[in-house]
Amino acid sequence: MEMIFQSLKGNLNISLWIIPLMIVFTGTLFGFLFKKFIHSQLMIAAKKSKWEIDDLVLKSIESQIVFWFFLISLSVGLKDIKIAEVYGTYISQILIILVISSVTHAAANLTNGFLIIWSKNQGRGFPSTSMFSNFVVITVYAIGLLIILDSLKISIAPMLTALGVGGIAVSLALKDTLSDVFAGLHILLSKKVQPGDFVSLDSGEMGYIKNITWRNTTMLERTNNIIHIPNNQLSSAIVKNYDSNDPSFSIKIPIGVSYDSNLEEVEKIVLEVANEIHTAMKETNKSSKPALKFRKFGESSIDFVVYFKGNKYGDQNPIIHQFIKKIHKRFKFEGIEIPFPIRTIISNSKSEF
Repeated sequence: MEMIFQSLKGNLNISLWIIPLMIVFTGTLFGFLFKKFIHSQLMIAAKKSKWEIDDLVLKSIESQIVFWFFLISLSVGLKDIKIAEVYGTYISQILIILVISSVTHAAANLTNGFLIIWSKNQGRGFPSTSMFSNFVVITVYAIGLLIILDSLKISIAPMLTALGVGGIAVSLALKDTLSDVFAGLHILLSKKVQPGDFVSLDSGEMGYIKNITWRNTTMLERTNNIIHIPNNQLSSAIVKNYDSNDPSFSIKIPIGVSYDSNLEEVEKIVLEVANEIHTAMKETNKSSKPALKFRKFGESSIDFVVYFKGNKYGDQNPIIHQFIKKIHKRFKFEGIEIPFPIRTIISNSKSEF
């Protein structure tokens, strides 16, 4: 590189640099202006549309716009400068590397974005996790590297041979890590769990699956604590998935009323309150209405169960919370008693005076 600059210094007049420098400066300035005014307006217009692809394309190239304008203006500016052929070849190769690297970076963002959009449209068919995202990005960068090597006329056969030999040693050293990687792939492809699922493990942990990475799966407990589970352990664990197939969840709320209550009136009032909650709360599944079933004659009450259906497992808590508040208030207003257990103690002991 130092030889190139010495050649440029020795063979070129300062006056010959003025026009090329102006071209580079102007081109770069146009890049800033294009990004600030034209690209930003296109982003605003894209956000208003329901089509996600236009947002993705514009966002993927955003970080490269100014750099592309710089490269184009630099390429145009260098055409007017006479440089020795050997140094011109070096400069051309550097420009090719920069162009391919920049395009590869944009392509990696674009491909990863396509994966995320596609996985959302698939529902539970294909999960979007950092494992797949990283794999896609690494693959795109690897292709870009191969293109760069090919453009530089560098044979990759010796490199692949070296990587093959080195890969054996690395696989032995990273046996546990590779075991977690393949276990993670097994979890995703078998759809045992996916991000967003509420699950419980045979070891007692319960929570929402947040992400599946190369080595571990992160679970968010309802207490807002994060648990990191090695993929190998999760793959062999007994998992109860509350959100697989149909994520809707049946909710049973037991209640008891006194034996003096009018059961027809109790049933009418309870269903009125339950239907109010069913209509008002977004957590309730609208396809299934609340129901009431009398269950048994209890020790101090006639017991029954109110059934709701939530959209998912986590919806049960707010539904139960609201129902207990409202039914207690309504029973109190209607004069319906919710008895508490009564124990009658009979003692055979005689007191001596």
